[in-house]
Amino acid sequence: MKRNIRLYAAVALLLTLTACTGDLDQMPHTSSQATEKEVYDSLANYKKVLAKLYASFVITGQEQSGGNADLSSNSGYDFLRGYFNLQEAPTDELAATWLSGDKMEDLTYMTWDANDPWVADTYYRAYYTVSLCNEFLRHATDAAVSGFEKGAPDEARLLKAFRAEARFLRALSYYYVLDLFGQGPFVDETMGVGAYTPAAYTDKQLFDFIETELKSIADDGLLAPAECEYGRASKAAAWALLAKLYLNAPTYGAGDRSTDCIAACKKVMAAGYTLENDYSKLFNADNDKRTNEIIFPFVVSAVNTVSWGATTYIVCGQCGNSSSQSPSAYGLTNGWGMFRVRGELPHLFNDLKDNGDRRAMFYTDGQTQWLTKAVDDQSQGFFGEKFSNLNDAGEAASNTGAVGADIDYPVFRLADVYLMLAESVLRGGQGATRVEALDCVNKLRRRAYGNASGLITDAQLTLPFILDERGRELYWEATRRTDLIRFGRFTGGSYLWQWKGGVRDGRSIDNKYAVYPIPAAELSANPNLKNANY
Repeated sequence: MKRNIRLYAAVALLLTLTACTGDLDQMPHTSSQATEKEVYDSLANYKKVLAKLYASFVITGQEQSGGNADLSSNSGYDFLRGYFNLQEAPTDELAATWLSGDKMEDLTYMTWDANDPWVADTYYRAYYTVSLCNEFLRHATDAAVSGFEKGAPDEARLLKAFRAEARFLRALSYYYVLDLFGQGPFVDETMGVGAYTPAAYTDKQLFDFIETELKSIADDGLLAPAECEYGRASKAAAWALLAKLYLNAPTYGAGDRSTDCIAACKKVMAAGYTLENDYSKLFNADNDKRTNEIIFPFVVSAVNTVSWGATTYIVCGQCGNSSSQSPSAYGLTNGWGMFRVRGELPHLFNDLKDNGDRRAMFYTDGQTQWLTKAVDDQSQGFFGEKFSNLNDAGEAASNTGAVGADIDYPVFRLADVYLMLAESVLRGGQGATRVEALDCVNKLRRRAYGNASGLITDAQLTLPFILDERGRELYWEATRRTDLIRFGRFTGGSYLWQWKGGVRDGRSIDNKYAVYPIPAAELSANPNLKNANY
């Protein structure tokens, strides 16, 4: 098997907690339950429980393809499918085709409310992972570590790392809550198990908690990248998430933290990562080999984490089901035709005219660039080609019709770190120079063009250029909504794209849509929470 850390879809020994409306800590209903003593009696069992924490981002249940579901939800899909939709569907990067069937109208047209099924599912999935992490941390205590230290000091060190990883995954989940919702209930491992009403945390409170946690575990607990198994969070993953947190700090009510962002980026850059030579290989079925650039992925396996969401959704969705695009060219058994790109994305690549940028991976045969008829008219809009279920040898890695795709999803990679550093320098951050910022950007441009023809000058290095370059480098990597908000171009009317707000040429959008609403059912259950503008 290609995976070092096994993300099992069914872990029979798990004693986990589910996230439910108004009660973030409840015992699951499982066909086989073990006692706590039986589960947490060995390091191997701790690792199995830890694997479930990681897998919670990409699967929905204990059985293949989501059977024996962890949560009852509107659409029944995993966190990554929901997060991808919330980050990409409202933006200039993605045009959904199956609007009514996938309940994507409101996300596509930026008209959602507190009853939107994708908003609710993503919210509860994030808190489900928080609950799993809290339960793990209730058992991976100082006393548990001490117990191992008496007879197995090496195992004690690993358990300490496991505990730090659980804290990282919890911080990551809370980061998603912060970024998407701007507020949320707060629960940690000290609060026990049972029905109670959690306190509501503001954006600044969530920011402070996430920052404190990440700094703590990066200093003491997480393993160095060279020591860390693929798929697990290392110190560099914490630094990368800190950089993302600091980059967006003004959005989160935490003021300008550009200097701190630069410091976090430099820690990642000093950890030995290098850019992958072939951009396309970062998104194929062998991308678990790209540990030189991918800092932290969500691991998706056609054996251990079979999912109809996650990267299966993305790679099958990018391939048309009524066009000349061949599914086999991407290692697929069939294309789903779920979405295409909006015309503004290839426009970033000079409308593909005389463009040598190899990141422009679009299928154009028989397609028009602009969506002049309707956003869900599949005859318009280019299809994507960024993700592929082919391995390095050009062979299909899995039968996507039976077990889904075998592509990991890069959450943090070095290219993003380079762009975060460059942007922070332009925003006045200290600790790096414009020369260093320009070098970071041009490293990406040299890879993209394969030569020096795409390099830019210092005069071209501006904040608008950085936003465009992030679109070219990171499209469909669930960063676009956050980036547009940070640049003040997501809501309002300063930047219009086709079908923004549900009209062909776009329209100005109310600023309330910069955050998603807490689900209506959650508001009914927890009076501490309020949606100010919904």
